[in-house]
Amino acid sequence: MTIHYTVSEYVASVTLDRPEALNALDLESLKELRAVLAAARDDDNVRVIVLTGAGKKSFCVGADLKNTLPPSSSFSSSFVKSIDRAAAEGIYVRQIDLSSLKIFKPNIGAINGYCLGGGLELALQCDLRIAASNAIFGLPEAVVASIPAVCGIQALQKAVPSAVAMKMLMTGSKIDAVYAERVGLITDVYEPDSLMEKALELGASIAANGPLAVQMIKKIAETSSNVPLTQAIEFTELAWGAMRESEDRIEGRKAFAEKRQPKFKGR
Repeated sequence: MTIHYTVSEYVASVTLDRPEALNALDLESLKELRAVLAAARDDDNVRVIVLTGAGKKSFCVGADLKNTLPPSSSFSSSFVKSIDRAAAEGIYVRQIDLSSLKIFKPNIGAINGYCLGGGLELALQCDLRIAASNAIFGLPEAVVASIPAVCGIQALQKAVPSAVAMKMLMTGSKIDAVYAERVGLITDVYEPDSLMEKALELGASIAANGPLAVQMIKKIAETSSNVPLTQAIEFTELAWGAMRESEDRIEGRKAFAEKRQPKFKGR
């Protein structure tokens, strides 16, 4: 698979390009995707990341089932190894888990067509999800006697009502874009031809804000989502204090007072 990577006006576009296989992911493409996302993470000219799939037929249908058969090595011996070694020995699902990359820049999933299995698990790791009207979502692993092994079970239950999530998980049933928007899995539905335009517009609106503030909001949301409220508030106050003297925060107040657009530098 080729992963296309472009940057324009602080918004990076990352495109999975294997349309003949519905943008299914094998080990090499997962490694390439992680490398591209790491590059976007470390690029100061990137403030927002948009993830999509090439063509109109599929965002991503998850793992390439033809090239991810069980290996000869035992699971127990691979389980205790590093991400790359474990993936090479068959635990490729670790490559789909993006949390180890520590990307605090916001990412938008622009979902076109099929978004199934590991593809939906990729999308569930995006901060925002928008979709084309032809998008189809599902976690059909149970149908082939497997389970969502990355974050699908937990993340789907957080993204939609529990009963909806459990029905999708246990039956392997799929939902369309209209229903996905209704239950909160995505925020907006667009015609396929305008999906990327709308995704880039959304990315630009986020990139226009203070980049440190946006990344800190994401960090707070992720860090404090499962802690008691008192601890979450205390951490938020510490984060606010860390931001208080930033150049961008001072610039934001000056721009407001002077009735002009702020010029944020990410400092």
